[in-house]
Order: sequence, then structure tokens, then C-alpha cells
Amino acid sequence: MENIIYIGMDVHKESFSLCALHGTTGEIIREARCASNVSLVKKFVEKLRTKYGKDIKIKAGYEAGCLGYSLHNLLEQNGIDCDILAPTTMYSSSKNKMVKNDRFDAKMIALNLANGTYKEVYVPEEEDVAVKEYIRMLGDFKTSLKKMKQQIKAFLLRHGYVYEGKSSWTIAYMKWLKNLDLQGLFKETLDEYLLQYDVLVDKIERFSLRLEELSHSERYEEPVGKLRCLKGIDTTSAMTVHVEIADFTRFPTAKAFMAYVGLTPSESSSGEKISRSSITKQGNSTVRSTLVECANALVKGAIGLKS
Repeated sequence: MENIIYIGMDVHKESFSLCALHGTTGEIIREARCASNVSLVKKFVEKLRTKYGKDIKIKAGYEAGCLGYSLHNLLEQNGIDCDILAPTTMYSSSKNKMVKNDRFDAKMIALNLANGTYKEVYVPEEEDVAVKEYIRMLGDFKTSLKKMKQQIKAFLLRHGYVYEGKSSWTIAYMKWLKNLDLQGLFKETLDEYLLQYDVLVDKIERFSLRLEELSHSERYEEPVGKLRCLKGIDTTSAMTVHVEIADFTRFPTAKAFMAYVGLTPSESSSGEKISRSSITKQGNSTVRSTLVECANALVKGAIGLKS
């Protein structure tokens, strides 16, 4: 094994559990628990270098989770090589299923680093991360709008108002809503619902226009344009897929990409028995749900629209 020290990190919002494993001997040489501060991790590394030599290689790693890419970037800025490990690809012993604590998890991460029994999470550039967060914010507001529509319909149904037209949330439907013969607090309640509905619609339109503007920037115009050539994919979907994936050359084949987003069928076969089931739903759920929505929209003839 290399003359290298692997540092497994079990990270949480408030604390880090660290486990250092020597790559040559395979021994656990140091363990610590500290506050979630990169400077304390740096001190941990400095103590290792003082004991084992300034030239020894250090490689740290932690499972993908609540801290996102921020810890990785801070460690790299402080000269500490770091990988983010995809949890579903890591080796896990049967003992790990019986014993579960931060110290043991840090040890398992260190062992995975040393043995290479994991797949590294791709770390995108900061500009792509910023756009990704913007798109997820847009998605949150769309979810809020969907919930608001459900609340308005539930309110109307409770009080015996049923729309007899074909489609909801059209100009005709909104006119019907505003002309309902409600009195007192009932009228005030519906007005407040509709006010919030209008606020959400305005926000979503504004955010979508901003995203359209970003899609025409030098960085995104070409890749987004290529994705938009595929039927069913609108600007928001194209931007979502691009910033989530960033580099399609990471996938040698289309099958590898489909496996990454969890769109391949699951299987439990043995001997003569062949049993295939629904998609695995492993990997990037954002890209998977986006592609499924695009396919549904194409079939329904409402590209880019969602209830």
C-alpha cells in the first residue's frame, strides 16, 4: 500500500468524527471527535504530518449528505485532498449493520478510501452549483403553488362550490372564482388564498424569465440548446439536467447514464428464475424526476407545464 494516510470523516451539522488509517500498515493511527470546523480538521492533519513526516500524502473523505460540496471545497482550499463518497456505492460489512455510531462510520469511510471500494461524487464548478440552487428554489415555489391550488379547491369543495367547466386555473376558472357569492370571513378567506396564489404565480414567472436569461449566457447557450433539441425538454428542464450532470463525458454509454439516474429496471434473478421489477430509483433523483416529467408532458402535449 502507498505511504499515505486516509482520513474517514463522519460529518454532521454540529460535529465531525475523524478516523486516520495508515495506508502502509492498515492500522488505525488516530481518532478524534471535534466541532464542525475545518480549522480543527486542519489541526488533526498537521498533528499527523508532524508525527509521520511533512511529505506523507493525506486523503480525506466523507459521505454525501447535508453539507453538500462546501466541506470538500474548504478542505481543498486548505491543501487537504478530499473525496465525497456516494453512500450507495460504499462497501459495508455485516457488523456495520449491527453496530451504528459516528466512530464506527468514520472507520468504515477510512477503509473504503483505502480500498477504493466506492465511487466518488462529481463536484461541479461553483457557477453550476449557484444555478442548481436557483432552479431548486424555483421548484420549491412550484411545489408551493401546487399546494395552494389544492388548498383553494379543498376550501371550495367543503362549501359546496364545484366548477362545471373543463379545465381549472384557466382565465375562465379564475373569473368564476372571483365572482363566487361568498360572504363575510368566507369571502375574506378565499381572497387571501387568491392573493397568495397571485404572488406565487408572479414569482414563478419572474424566476423562469431569469432562468431563460441565464440559458442564453455564453456558458450555457450551447449545451442547453442541444438538450432542447430533444422533444419534451423545455428551457427549465434543459438547464436542470445540464447543471446537475455538468459533464456528460463521465458516462461511457447511455446505459451508464440511465443507471446513474436510476432509470434502469431492478432485478432479483437466480438460476432459472428471472424477476425484473420497477426502476431502481438510485442516483440523482432531480434528473430522474425531470426526465420523467418531460416524457409525461410530451405525451400530454403540455411541454414545460406542470399541475
